[in-house]
Amino acid sequence: MSPADQHAGTAPDGSPPTAKLTLPTLTAMVVGSMVGAGVFSLPRRFAQETGVAGALIAWAVAGVGMLMLAFVFQNLAVRRPDLDAGVYAYAKAGFGEYLGFFSAFGYWASACVGNVTYWVLIMSTVGAIAPALGDGDTALAIVLSSVGLWAFFFLIRRGVKEATAINRIVTVAKLVPIIVFIILALVFFKPSVFADNFAGADYAGSLFNQVRGTMLATVFVFLGVEGASVYSRHAKRREDVGRATVLGFLSVFAIFASVTIVSYGILPMSEIAELRQPSMAGVLEAAVGTWGKVFVSVGLIVSVLGAYLAWTLMAAEVLFVAAKDEDMPRFLGRSSGDDVPVPALLLSTALSQIVLVVTAFSDDAFNFALDLTSALSLIPFLLAAAFAVKIALRPEKERVTGRTTRPELVVAVVATVYTAFLLYAAGLKFVLVSFIIYAPATFLFVKARREQNRRLFSPREAVICAVSVAGAVVGVVALAADWIEL
Repeated sequence: MSPADQHAGTAPDGSPPTAKLTLPTLTAMVVGSMVGAGVFSLPRRFAQETGVAGALIAWAVAGVGMLMLAFVFQNLAVRRPDLDAGVYAYAKAGFGEYLGFFSAFGYWASACVGNVTYWVLIMSTVGAIAPALGDGDTALAIVLSSVGLWAFFFLIRRGVKEATAINRIVTVAKLVPIIVFIILALVFFKPSVFADNFAGADYAGSLFNQVRGTMLATVFVFLGVEGASVYSRHAKRREDVGRATVLGFLSVFAIFASVTIVSYGILPMSEIAELRQPSMAGVLEAAVGTWGKVFVSVGLIVSVLGAYLAWTLMAAEVLFVAAKDEDMPRFLGRSSGDDVPVPALLLSTALSQIVLVVTAFSDDAFNFALDLTSALSLIPFLLAAAFAVKIALRPEKERVTGRTTRPELVVAVVATVYTAFLLYAAGLKFVLVSFIIYAPATFLFVKARREQNRRLFSPREAVICAVSVAGAVVGVVALAADWIEL
């Protein structure tokens, strides 16, 4: 490689230069992808299930579990620095090309479905003062959301550096109203109200049931902890990937837990549970008046736009790297001179557009998509954590850099058990619907294999394919028989 090429970042094979991202930018990717709309709904979602004691326990359990998962991504970035787009690459390295493909497709699909909810939430928030937008599902709302969807496509198409720079600015901007909310809530904090909310209202049930009822809420808001790992090929220094993951997680965890707990000192738990979303706006309105509601609503819009940008970048990146590894059709592996995977970005935007239109016909389907986003993301997480266990148990067979330690094995096992429990807690219906999504996607895998003139399936892959098809059939039958409530 010539000095000029090294300076420009051009790869030895003549491919477009790869944008190099620093630790602050990678950390902003993690924070930007995690802090979306979920944080603004936390007061109501927790108040519907638990009081202060249950909330503290739930955040402790979720914090430990997700921190272990963050450590898994940190350890994998160090032990296998050759693997890019972490979530997908780890599943492939650990369990074969077909499960790697499933992980890539599932992660991508969950990002696209989740992105649609952002636009609906924006329109729903504005709909409070513009009735024509309704709950974000009217014709006008769909048109305006579509305009925003494609505006971001052209923004990101200009270049990764420009998009990530904007993401850093937006990340800072959207944290401001959340931090202001926490400070004001502490100023107007009522110890007597907080004490009354400590054990939970009568409808909350036992402490165990309170904690269990909040676990899936914590999962949804923590999605994005893998943000730096997904974009690892752009890291200026490889070790920054793990550092950004842990720094981003700890920062966001502190914010999420604070928003939840301080709200119990403003209003009775039963009143918080009845607030309209974004419930954070209702809590601040009760504390400081109408301007608080407006302030939080504006913060929600900025936050959602920032999260949408981060998730769109990650969705396209996963498809791009999978295509480069010949696990997706070749056309998805093309990129522009500005290092933007345009075909992957276009396909991601197109899927979001389709789902956006579908939400106009069924409110139930939209609500179901929120939980499905979590379920689809948990499967790639589980495979990544399980791969970390394999590395710790037999490093000599997994081409590990450096020596693994016993603490790394403990972290990997805890993360695997925690993620498996969350998938179980999500319920059978989400597993079945995941199969409905995964099974048809196999056609993309088949197309990629035919492009390489390779055998379509190995014996093990054939078994996995048969199981996924069978699961999809059961899922369709269950839906048709109304066994699954949408």
